[in-house]
Amino acid sequence: MKFAEHLSAHITPEWRKQYINYEEMKAMLYLAVEEAPSVESVEDDVLKRHFANFDENFFHYCDKELKKINTFYSEKLAEATRKFATLNAELKTSIEESERSAKKSKGHKRHAALPDRKARELKLAFSEFYLSLILLQNYQNLNHTGFRKILKKHDKLLRVDTGAKWRQEYVEASHFFTNKDIDNIINETETTVTGELEGGDRQRAMKRLRVPPLGEQQSPWTTFKVGLFSGSFIVLVIVVVVSAIFHEISGENLKVTFRLYRGPLLIIEFIFLIGVNIYGWRSSGVNHVLIFELDPRNHLSEQHLMELAAIFGVIWTLSMLSFLYSASLAIPAFINPLTLTLIMVLFLANPFHVLYHDARFWLWRITGRCVSAPFFHVGFADFWLGDQLNSLATAILDFEYLICFYFTNGNWTEARDASICMEKDFIIRPIVNCLPAWFRFAQCLRRYRDSREAFPHLVNAGKYSTTFMVVIFATLKSFHSPNYASTFDNPYTWLWIIASIVSSCYAYTWDIKMDWGLFDKNAGENTFLREEVVYSSTGFYYFAILEDLALRFIWALSFYLTEMKIVSSDIMTSVTGILEVFRRFVWNFFRLENEHLNNCGKFRAVRDISIAPLDSSDQALILRLMDEADGVINRYTKANRPKPKKVKDPEKRSLLQTRGSLPDLRIDMDSKKL
Repeated sequence: MKFAEHLSAHITPEWRKQYINYEEMKAMLYLAVEEAPSVESVEDDVLKRHFANFDENFFHYCDKELKKINTFYSEKLAEATRKFATLNAELKTSIEESERSAKKSKGHKRHAALPDRKARELKLAFSEFYLSLILLQNYQNLNHTGFRKILKKHDKLLRVDTGAKWRQEYVEASHFFTNKDIDNIINETETTVTGELEGGDRQRAMKRLRVPPLGEQQSPWTTFKVGLFSGSFIVLVIVVVVSAIFHEISGENLKVTFRLYRGPLLIIEFIFLIGVNIYGWRSSGVNHVLIFELDPRNHLSEQHLMELAAIFGVIWTLSMLSFLYSASLAIPAFINPLTLTLIMVLFLANPFHVLYHDARFWLWRITGRCVSAPFFHVGFADFWLGDQLNSLATAILDFEYLICFYFTNGNWTEARDASICMEKDFIIRPIVNCLPAWFRFAQCLRRYRDSREAFPHLVNAGKYSTTFMVVIFATLKSFHSPNYASTFDNPYTWLWIIASIVSSCYAYTWDIKMDWGLFDKNAGENTFLREEVVYSSTGFYYFAILEDLALRFIWALSFYLTEMKIVSSDIMTSVTGILEVFRRFVWNFFRLENEHLNNCGKFRAVRDISIAPLDSSDQALILRLMDEADGVINRYTKANRPKPKKVKDPEKRSLLQTRGSLPDLRIDMDSKKL
């Protein structure tokens, strides 16, 4: 692998701009060689002057890169030193408190173990801190290798030894290379965790601290399973389609079948597309592991999610085939969709430490926080999942229908009146339909309570409140439809249309401007986008802008086609449900890109683990009291920033930008320059 590719694969994405600009320096070298006059056409003095002028510019650029790297390394090293001192002080205090408690007990033990909760917090904090040290050590090594490679290339192309001399004189003597404090802190961290937190068991301590290899490749066995189950799913889908043609399903059975199998299919599509999202984020350097605050040592890759989606897809198609051939198999037809749903639920609810236990537990924890809003702090993962649930509203309604169907339909061979659980349900279904929007609405209120910022949180809550109006008017439209000869005679139809237009316009504007950060007036060459973009093709951004607009208003086409009896409502609902999951899939790319750029502006590369988290009221007070700084921690322009409160000193600005998710608002007082 060429060094440029190796560098790109192993850099810390949030520090990308702080690494040696190897590609630019290499381009400078090749351009100098190309522009050099021919040896046959000019004298040696002319050629020497050409390369002498180039060397002056080139080494000036090298010096600028070296200063940048030294400065950044020094800042991060100072931050690591302060953090290590803070963790050690917290550990020492905790041990002393435990020993005092032990002396008061009957046993009068001199050495008491830390309380389980405090021990877990300290282990997690030291583990995350150790990861930050490894990243900084990797930064040190990559930059030194970069200078060595580029200066060696310089001497080879120009047939001189000035590059080697410059490296020996400047790079080898630079602070970022000669300083070994980071190695010492790493060793001291390993010793501390081994002796104080793992009872002297170094093997267990290193297992906890272990950092996975940067740029680690997927297991060939996982890749094989993805291909096997994906291929099986495609073949079985063809078999299902052919079988459905020869097993005609009609009447109530057809309606019920659509509704019972649609929900699981949307979940399968969602899981697969999240896998594609992860592949895109990882390929483009968007650190989703940090953004979702996942364990960098143990999390699912894109192939794991694609494998899971493919396995569920195979089970879904086998269930469909069993449904179609239920008469030949002598089993009740409608036991098949229930079995399929139970398999998916049991997989998710499995309490044993198998089948991605940690990932499933993370999902349950985030779902619990989402459902119980507004009683907890809201992090990025919390409101991100809330947005995903809004796009899965059709699937949620289908699962509600499944529960109602199996409670009201005693005959699992034939379906009775399918409208009992749907068209005639004017209470439970509207409430269930509003739940995803309510989760996000409540989260926005909680974020407003914590930050006291009406914008963007209350304005965002207003966006989700428009969903309530759409659902209410849609329910009233259906309830009063028997009283009118035509749908358009029903006044609630027009109220529903107006509410839907307002909701779609509101949501689309928020998607583009707030969630994606596009249409920035300082976009420069990236017209209608933003100054900095992560994904290589700007065409992807323009496609997403148009795609999001079209799918935000897909309800209008659905309404027209169903009212004109061109397409049945069940088919149209299935199509719009699938398209909405796809819209959210595209949305995810740009929402996480926007969050990633916020992290890049703060050079935040690891999770902020707080041993003693701030109370929400204290946090809000600190945020209001601190000043706002220009520079690297804030990538927003002055026009986009919230207006700072007036202070006596007109030069003071707010130190913290309060945009983004709550995890980004955690304050580590030791890591800030005040």
